[in-house]
Amino acid sequence: MYTTQEIIEILNTVDENVDLEVKKGNAIDKSVMESICAFSNEPNLNGGLIVLGIEREEHSLFPSYIVSGVENPDKLQSDIASQCASVFNFPIRPRVEIERFDDKNIIKIEVDELSAERKPLYFQKTGIPKGIFRRIGPTDQSCTEEDLSVFFGNSAENYDTTVIHNSSLDDISEESVELYRRLIKKVKPNADELEFETQELLYALNAINTTKESAKLTLTGLLIFGKKMALRRLLPMCRVDYIRISGKEWVEDPDQRFESTIDMRGSLLELLPRAIAAIADDLPKGFYLPEGALQSKTETGLPYKVLREAIVNAFIHRSYKVNSPIQIIRYSNRIEINNAGYSLKSIDSIGDAGSFVRNPHIASIFHDTNLAETKGTGIKSMRKLLAKSQMLPPTFESSHAANNFTIRLLLHHLINEQDHNWLTKFEKFLLNDEQKTALIFLREVGALDNLAYRQLTGVNLFQSSTDLRKMVTCGILQQKGNSKKNTYYVPGKIFLASLELHQLERLSEESDPLSVEFNPLLVEFDGLSGNLQGLSGNLQGLSGNLPGLSGKLEETQKPISEELQKKINTIGQRTSPEIIRGVIIELCAQNEYNGEELSQLLKRNESYIKEQYIQKLLKEKKITYTIPEVINHPKQAYKTITQSDNNE
Repeated sequence: MYTTQEIIEILNTVDENVDLEVKKGNAIDKSVMESICAFSNEPNLNGGLIVLGIEREEHSLFPSYIVSGVENPDKLQSDIASQCASVFNFPIRPRVEIERFDDKNIIKIEVDELSAERKPLYFQKTGIPKGIFRRIGPTDQSCTEEDLSVFFGNSAENYDTTVIHNSSLDDISEESVELYRRLIKKVKPNADELEFETQELLYALNAINTTKESAKLTLTGLLIFGKKMALRRLLPMCRVDYIRISGKEWVEDPDQRFESTIDMRGSLLELLPRAIAAIADDLPKGFYLPEGALQSKTETGLPYKVLREAIVNAFIHRSYKVNSPIQIIRYSNRIEINNAGYSLKSIDSIGDAGSFVRNPHIASIFHDTNLAETKGTGIKSMRKLLAKSQMLPPTFESSHAANNFTIRLLLHHLINEQDHNWLTKFEKFLLNDEQKTALIFLREVGALDNLAYRQLTGVNLFQSSTDLRKMVTCGILQQKGNSKKNTYYVPGKIFLASLELHQLERLSEESDPLSVEFNPLLVEFDGLSGNLQGLSGNLQGLSGNLPGLSGKLEETQKPISEELQKKINTIGQRTSPEIIRGVIIELCAQNEYNGEELSQLLKRNESYIKEQYIQKLLKEKKITYTIPEVINHPKQAYKTITQSDNNE
């Protein structure tokens, strides 16, 4: 168990994390018990530590924790033992220790992970699934029905075996069945499945509920073997949307949203090659490689298996309870694949051996036909192939609250000559290779967080926090996010100035090689030590060529109806939450607003607005993200969900 001094040092370096939680600790309230429940349940976490009597000082750029101490430590210790013995479905006994530090008492609660046969631990009064808590990053999250597969495995009822009552054997595509047979024969020429009659085969694969003529399709059967018209009739939103966007960021202009879109429908086995072909046709020449050609043709192309595994991952792990398509978004510099359904596996452990499968019968078909890697090895294989091709590793975002998952593939080599020339602008800061890699990613995507940094570089939490903090201190990065659990980073003044300088150098070299020597802006810049304010001011307009990296947005006054403005004017400190909820919904119906804008209008702290209103309205599907594919995007805002949105 860590000493108090070690805990303070960890907190002030990396903040709270997946296995450490601190609380003020005036009482053993529900939040303390939820953390105990979460640490007991989370697979492969090996438990965690809860410390009472430490709190964070607000209004500081970096985490700053102090020991505030607890009163009546003996009573609190007794309350912990009492509640742990009575509130859960069976008693647990965490180790509790009282320590004296700077004449103050703190309480340390060490919680062990329960063995698999004893999980899940849950609150008796609430029951399953909401009474079960998991440790998702530095937060405790109430479980959903889909989380049950983490604890019960195949003994839990699987949604992919749900019977589709309006279906029949006439909805089966013979072409899809034959495609399955060909794929199986290629992998296992003597497979028993090849001898089965069609209905016997479908029943064996849990694609139909009986071998009788009155058989109905299961969700697995409809998705893997269903005809296009059957899929459109029974699962209208189950499709793949390929969206082509010019530039590096989501287009907000409703009149010029997409360069092109392709809506694809059909059985999953048929959709896979179509989706890959749609992307491959759109990639720059030389990037796309046929399977098996990685070594023989080039070492820098996007490997076929990486693309295939990313799409298969969306097919296998998406939540089919949510009526929304899989989105494959092709930006000028990257591919993002978004699907409904958060990762059942901890985002920090993605790529480790083993997996929790949301749709086991669908997954089994993809594994048996060799269209997916062995269970739990797909992400590891992607990282290995991308590293071999000298490309940046994939990054992932999973939101338990928004119930979605994103995988991002950058179409960019690790560091080419142009990148090297740009990175020389940061020589005076003595950045390590990991920091340089992160700068390339930030330039392409526009934002990153601690998790993305670790995924890109493979470093631990301590080093990632130290590296990011150094770049913030130097002015290379700017820290955003008011919540300690929602921090992300965008380009700082030094970063933006380096891009403008690099752009100007290129323009000058193209027009007149000698002009660089006499350009006062470049002389003034002099290795990033000159007058940055004057530089960025004189280069106004160049930032338009740097999508997603234009710095602080100019404040704009958004039109508000007279009636709604009257409601806003009446808001005070004692205004009821229901009135504020209604105002937020009305505001986001008239315009798109971010958290900062809403906090100013409602005269409330931004983090309070997000925690007490935004997150709840998102869960209730009253509002939605304007950039759902990147939840922590610096330009993230919210809009009200209309009736037309619900009908789509």
